[in-house]
Amino acid sequence: MSRTLLTGNGAAAWGARLAQIEYLPAFPITPQTEIIETISAWIDRGDMACRMVTMDSEHSMITAAGAAAATGVRTFTATSSQGLLYGMEMLYAVAGWRVPLVLVNVSRALAAPVTLEPDHNDVLAARDSGFLQIHCATCQEVVDTMLLAYRLSEDKRVRLPVIVNLDGYYLSFTREPVELPTLDIASRFLPAPTIRTDQIQASQPTSQGIAVLGGSQYSYFRYEQHLAALASLSVYEELGREYGELTGRFYSALELYQSEDADTVFVMIGSFATKAKEAVDRLREIDLKVGLVRLCLVRPFPAAELAAALAGKKGVAVIDQNLSMGQGGILFHELTSVLYNRPDRPRVITSYVGGLGGRDISLEDFRGIAEETAQAAKNGHAPPPRLLYTAAELTQMRGLQEIAKTQKNSRGHTL
Repeated sequence: MSRTLLTGNGAAAWGARLAQIEYLPAFPITPQTEIIETISAWIDRGDMACRMVTMDSEHSMITAAGAAAATGVRTFTATSSQGLLYGMEMLYAVAGWRVPLVLVNVSRALAAPVTLEPDHNDVLAARDSGFLQIHCATCQEVVDTMLLAYRLSEDKRVRLPVIVNLDGYYLSFTREPVELPTLDIASRFLPAPTIRTDQIQASQPTSQGIAVLGGSQYSYFRYEQHLAALASLSVYEELGREYGELTGRFYSALELYQSEDADTVFVMIGSFATKAKEAVDRLREIDLKVGLVRLCLVRPFPAAELAAALAGKKGVAVIDQNLSMGQGGILFHELTSVLYNRPDRPRVITSYVGGLGGRDISLEDFRGIAEETAQAAKNGHAPPPRLLYTAAELTQMRGLQEIAKTQKNSRGHTL
């Protein structure tokens, strides 16, 4: 193995290279484009035997990726934010085709208003599409997860496409030390694709239809897809152990950090969980018994694993970098539905929405969350869900509103 500095985007590109992808339909969008640019340069130099085609939209890109995957070609593509939404129709279609495919999404907040910084509303909008979802917190995880995602997707017990998600800017453009597996190790873990009898082959033309004429047939195929997604949880655990035996880096559906003896636990996804780890260390120095549970898999949702990790805790604080309008944080509601009927559920579960549009979650934020959740656990009553937002931020926002009001009054129109 070789150790090098890579951005999150560079790590995704290296993961695709080590997976020996054969076809790359592409369409640029910030902050994902660096992945495609990196792979394109390798192809031009002859470092990769891959065909890249620039498409006219993300919708066409995902369609082409699914069609190629149906022929047995190892296919990769990547997008972000509005691009993922633009191709959303085909996410459902490709997942229904049951083809193995890996798509990297570099999370970026959705319009409007417009921003280039990250949160998770883009990728969580795809959580019901049939694509499995693996969320990365570090550049090292991105490289390793690419190989895991292809093995998972191509496994005959699963046969579903996978989204590998990383946060824009905070991870996509941040350089971190990464241990790159050798091509030999990568190939031992992820062999070249084999010909299957269900593949579409030019040498043996076939006609396949995906239309059904009744609800009973439709229900059958949709539920088969659901069962495959559920099966992928145990398959992922199996593959994570196998990969660890080759590299020393083991992967599971959850990452547990000082949570075993914790009274209060943060639950979250993505690269901001690395901030939570630092907060856990600092808070333990002042005798706050805090831990972290990070979901690596979001689809399938690791319900039993989460319940076991949180059993008997005094307080759980779910930190969502997303906002479902009219409902609140998505992970909070998914987690509470899992724990609702369990007698060993935590005493209180609190909901915080933070990190929208790339807003930082500071050590002071984490301390406030931990103290508030611990106090709520003592009282036995969870505080109402709230947005992480400081008085200073609100003052600044009010100042901007006053500027806009003054300009409107002086010019007779709103800027």
